[in-house]
Amino acid sequence: MAVRIRMKRLGRRHRPFYRICAMDSRSPRDGKVIEELGYYDPMVSETDARAILQNERIDYWISQGALPTEKVKVLIDKYGTNGRCVEQQKEAIERLASQKPVAPPPQKVPLPEKEEAAAPEAQEAADQADTETPAAAPESTASEEATESAASEASAETEALDDVLDEPAAGETATESEENKESE
Repeated sequence: MAVRIRMKRLGRRHRPFYRICAMDSRSPRDGKVIEELGYYDPMVSETDARAILQNERIDYWISQGALPTEKVKVLIDKYGTNGRCVEQQKEAIERLASQKPVAPPPQKVPLPEKEEAAAPEAQEAADQADTETPAAAPESTASEEATESAASEASAETEALDDVLDEPAAGETATESEENKESE
């Protein structure tokens, strides 16, 4: 079995990503892998930080007779064990790590003082309203006043309707309207 060290394409359309793998030369490009030896991401902004290789494993496979493809050979020459750009790669990786935005640590947000102070007072007022007599109840709130005024308006309307119904119709005498009511 002839082993090749080559790139296996991953990622999506217009966003390639490659794994550098030891593969059987007869397997397809994205086929079965013997071992993954690193990766190459061409979308990284720092040119020297694009390839990350496992140098010890690559040296092992080369010593066993594996042949790298042309593109992988260039990466091994640049970033391999005795590569000519290893120092630049380390610097580029450090620059990328320092450029990453870091979220600030979480902070506890204090509650507004009004809500904290108002909550116990409202609870005390509700407790007092339940235990005290109606004459000694605390002043009503705006919502209670609105419901009371709506109820008084409704009762006034019903009284007006009752008055209209009790009045005799035009041309009837009071005795005739009473007789009509009794017959109903």
